Amino acid sequence: MASSATKTIEDDAIRLLARREYSRAELAGRLAAKGHDSREVHECLDDLAARDLQSDARFAQSFLRSRLSRGQGALKIRGELQQRGVDRELIGDTLVNTDVDWFAIACDTLARRFDSPGDTPRERARRERFLAGRGFDFEQVRHALSHAWEECDD
Repeated sequence: MASSATKTIEDDAIRLLARREYSRAELAGRLAAKGHDSREVHECLDDLAARDLQSDARFAQSFLRSRLSRGQGALKIRGELQQRGVDRELIGDTLVNTDVDWFAIACDTLARRFDSPGDTPRERARRERFLAGRGFDFEQVRHALSHAWEECDD
């Protein structure tokens, strides 16, 4: 039978997970901030993962969908998942095993923000910086600058 301290940790964890998915590292940080003992937090998170109540794979998929809807690229998504403590291999698998056309997303993101590729080198550079800041790689940026204002559904 779980101790009352463990039950409180579990209650706090489930309350957090009821609102949204959390990575294991995020959840551990939140529970530690509530004053829970790190050993007990670790045990609780192992139990939640075993019962599939917390899953870094599910978190990564949810996070990916959220960021795609915001028009973010793979580089930025990868970095943010790493900051949230998700394993690099899991991040790689999540990005590779998803059916996403990063070039089309870059086109759509650019076309929503700007109405043309820009008339001057300074304006084009601004668009390049915008997409790079959103996490798109060089090839995706170049493609978007050339095709964003035409149909990208090739």
